[in-house]
Amino acid sequence: MKKAVIFDLDGTLLNTLEDLYLSTNAALARYGFPQRTQEEVRQFVGNGAWNLMRRAVPKGEKNPYLEDCLKAFQEHYGKHLNDHTGPYEGIAALLEKLSENGVLMAIVSNKPDFAVRELSKKYFGEHIPVAIGESEGVRRKPAPDTVERAARELGVQMEDCIYVGDSEVDLKTAENCAIPCVSVTWGFRSEELLLSLGAKHTAADTEELFSVLERV
Repeated sequence: MKKAVIFDLDGTLLNTLEDLYLSTNAALARYGFPQRTQEEVRQFVGNGAWNLMRRAVPKGEKNPYLEDCLKAFQEHYGKHLNDHTGPYEGIAALLEKLSENGVLMAIVSNKPDFAVRELSKKYFGEHIPVAIGESEGVRRKPAPDTVERAARELGVQMEDCIYVGDSEVDLKTAENCAIPCVSVTWGFRSEELLLSLGAKHTAADTEELFSVLERV
């Protein structure tokens, strides 16, 4: 097994969809824009809050209220990021098992850094000491920067890491880092889509994920 596993957060470790969906629609409602369905928001997430709102508002980047909606989303989400959020089934046992096997762990997400740190500390503080989110001046995934930083903070080389995520962004991130990726199929993207995008390793539950991590 690799020395370190670097996890995505939303759709991989935590089911955050309900809170993201509610905050997106709260921001849209403030400016009188049409509401989005939960399934639409599921497809919008994965590449940072700005891209989420760019996809959610009418006319995208051409909408003059995009930045205002982004601020409204961040304000609402900052207050409600943990109303309905929680770990997926089996995650606690998976992290315990990885820890028992001496595997180091980190979280790297395109979610705002304050939210990543808060949620990681609350749910995974015992097992995951490094949690990195989106911050100004740092390239977000799929750029390799935040993953490389996580490896440095864990004290391991990139070749000793494996990446676990649930989206096309995660696949590209691992490719840009030249490390293996395991795509979980319980998150925000379907197995069919992930396979069509070139996923080589998939896991349908946490037991299967541990088995895949042992052999990749």
